[in-house]
Amino acid sequence: MPTNRLLAKEEVATYVSLLLDAAMNEGGQERVLDVRDQLESVLSIYRGNADLREALANPAYSPEQRGRLAANVFEGVDPLVNSVIAVMAERGNLGKLLAVASSFEEASEEKLGVCVVDVTTVVALDDELRTVITEKLSKDLGKGVVLREHIDASILGGIIMSTHGKRIDASVASQLERTRNVLTESNDGGEC
Repeated sequence: MPTNRLLAKEEVATYVSLLLDAAMNEGGQERVLDVRDQLESVLSIYRGNADLREALANPAYSPEQRGRLAANVFEGVDPLVNSVIAVMAERGNLGKLLAVASSFEEASEEKLGVCVVDVTTVVALDDELRTVITEKLSKDLGKGVVLREHIDASILGGIIMSTHGKRIDASVASQLERTRNVLTESNDGGEC
């Protein structure tokens, strides 16, 4: 007899497989990566809004009403993601959204043979720098790399790279913060 945990894993795997297979059939790597980004956006909205979570879990609503509510709330997202979110809402499975998004991230990278790396800079990367970063990361990680580029003026300069919970912060802002911390902590009566 399967346990509740095993059933939950199977449900998550079913949603991930459905999303991944449909995205691959509709447009390959680019489509899969777009679905991944959309899932992250939906998860962020869902986790950041307690009223929405409460409404979508409310037993006073029928499954069909929860599905329609989810479809309407996430109307602007990709139709594939929207339809899966609506089904999850109908079945009362939106509590598994984090697991679905995380599993989709892992499964998509494995299927595509790539690692997605978030890169944050003050200005957009030019083609030459993009190529240098991609080649260096591919060599270091031992697989293809897809960069997701972000612009953030608050880092003042430098670069921040992150993937799978690991972060390399070579931004000017973080270097200044580290310097400030060293100077304030080492005030032992010396010359600084």
